[in-house]
Amino acid sequence: MTILCNRRRAVAGLGLTSLLSIRPSIAQGQSAAPIKQPNEKTKAAFLARAQELREQAVRDGDQAYGAVVVRDGVIVGEGRNYVVLHSDPTAHAELLAVRDAATRLRTLDLSNCEVYSTATPCPMCQGALYWARVRRYHNASTAPEGVAPRLSC
Repeated sequence: MTILCNRRRAVAGLGLTSLLSIRPSIAQGQSAAPIKQPNEKTKAAFLARAQELREQAVRDGDQAYGAVVVRDGVIVGEGRNYVVLHSDPTAHAELLAVRDAATRLRTLDLSNCEVYSTATPCPMCQGALYWARVRRYHNASTAPEGVAPRLSC
């Protein structure tokens, strides 16, 4: 918690010019690059990769969940459940996939990403997707169109 508080103080202490230099494209009014929309074939491939991760989790003796984070048609984060193996009730596939993507992309903002999961995310994972600004998530029942994450407490 201390790190988060210090980070907030550090960001709050930055002047407007410092903030603009961090994100120059926003400061100059440029729009973000267009996001490629995956077709049904690629959506099926992303769900298949999530299914492979799910099967790995089951083989290793954990709960049956897998997830991938996709940006511009490329998988940028993967996760599978480690709840049982790590004795960690928060080690859900979606959370680990979001952490992996944020680490690889070096950003907290995953607004140009979508998540493909083997199941509907629980409220904790929904919250993580929401706070990471994930645009949509897909699972077997929502694969065609996807659903925007929301907080549901």
